[in-house]
Amino acid sequence: MYFMDKEIIVKVADSPQSMEAIFEIRRTVFVIEQSVSEEEEYDEFESSSTHLFATCDNQVVGTCRFRNTSLGIKLERFAVIKAYRAQSVGASLLKAALALVDHDRMIYLHAQVQVVEFYKKYGFAQVGEQFEEAGIQHFKMIYSADNLQ
Repeated sequence: MYFMDKEIIVKVADSPQSMEAIFEIRRTVFVIEQSVSEEEEYDEFESSSTHLFATCDNQVVGTCRFRNTSLGIKLERFAVIKAYRAQSVGASLLKAALALVDHDRMIYLHAQVQVVEFYKKYGFAQVGEQFEEAGIQHFKMIYSADNLQ
């Protein structure tokens, strides 16, 4: 039997329809699965962030966003629907985000503890102490091409 990898396409959100799909994925993953309050999940940075979404099998299956902060560029809100996890959707989103951001600024994220090792594979290093954000344990991680494994 032959299995072909699914094609994952990542795009920048550019329509109300793509934003609706993105918000629905975040609602499913963060609000329903991880019990994050809607007030915490949807914030004042929605309109100032660049949102990406991944499609597979002609449906939106993952999302992330990035934005400028006083510290640098923060990658955040990585979410993949359960049926598509461990199928390179998160990696495709991360690679696309890294391809779009300004590498002359610090690139960082707050990783949930269970995905720290995933981000390390793509050049992020854990810094500082573990902390809680939206009721979930995280570590700050900073990107450097020198960290690529």
